[in-house]
Amino acid sequence: MHPGNTRDEDAVDETGAAPTPPVTWRPRNIRMVAYGLAGLLFVTMAVLALILPADWKFQDRVGLLLLGVLSVGVLHLLARPRVTATDEGVTIVNSIRTHVLVWPEIVDVRMPVGEPWPSVDLADGSTLAVMGIQSNDGDRAQQNLAALRALLRERGEAAEPGH
Repeated sequence: MHPGNTRDEDAVDETGAAPTPPVTWRPRNIRMVAYGLAGLLFVTMAVLALILPADWKFQDRVGLLLLGVLSVGVLHLLARPRVTATDEGVTIVNSIRTHVLVWPEIVDVRMPVGEPWPSVDLADGSTLAVMGIQSNDGDRAQQNLAALRALLRERGEAAEPGH
């Protein structure tokens, strides 16, 4: 496999072993809804721009198309989140920000019942949302969380001095 390629959604196998990096997890439900809605909105705006009455000017029609493009951009931000684990660390892409972490920076990954996505506890005491795994994906989210935890157990802890 090419070093720049990553496999999507590898889960923990039956033995509980972590997937082999690089691996990428993306939410399924929100992506389907966001991209489906984006396509529908843009097509609707384009059709409206074409069938508007003649008294609508050219700039009005362009404005409708631009509103459609803006809507597609906002919906893309909702569908953008992902988590990519490599041998070196984890890249967490949320709607607007991207965080690149090395494994020892991550202390724990947790997703309490009822939370929309997990969060990682960082060595500096802060937490970071991981929107690339979303609870509305059900069992799939739990499998992806288990795989990320397995990788964290395998790679996340720095070696104790003298061991």
